[in-house]
Amino acid sequence: MRKITHIALHCTATSQKTTSIASLRAYWNSLGWKKPGYHYVVMPSGKVERLLDESQVSNGVKGFNSCLINVAYVGGIDSGGKAVDNRTEAQKASLYFLLEQLKSRYPQAIIQGHRDFSPDRNGDGKITPDEFVKQCPCFDAKTEYAFLYPL
Repeated sequence: MRKITHIALHCTATSQKTTSIASLRAYWNSLGWKKPGYHYVVMPSGKVERLLDESQVSNGVKGFNSCLINVAYVGGIDSGGKAVDNRTEAQKASLYFLLEQLKSRYPQAIIQGHRDFSPDRNGDGKITPDEFVKQCPCFDAKTEYAFLYPL
């Protein structure tokens, strides 16, 4: 079994109205990927779609995938293409439930957003918004899910 050190949260950077699992797979195929970008995708309805067994490596965060479980919600951009946290209440509830399950399987795993894997360009030990390579998942996952860590 792989050693899971992180659970990476993503958004699909698509409209919640137009994305399907088939369209995500078609996009990944166009990139030449043999495996999906995420292990799980949370639909606007809150339905969780498993795309890949956790024992396999997905393509969510270049350079880190061997130790990640990648989870995405459908959405993340507004009608103008700007990054926005547009998770539905159903998605928020399903993400919470899924992350709770994943933390029970991987208690040492750190939950953070894709953006938090950006390089620390100024070397201050923190990755700040001006250093984000991507905005994904368009909210502060580290803070939002900090309560899932035991004291």
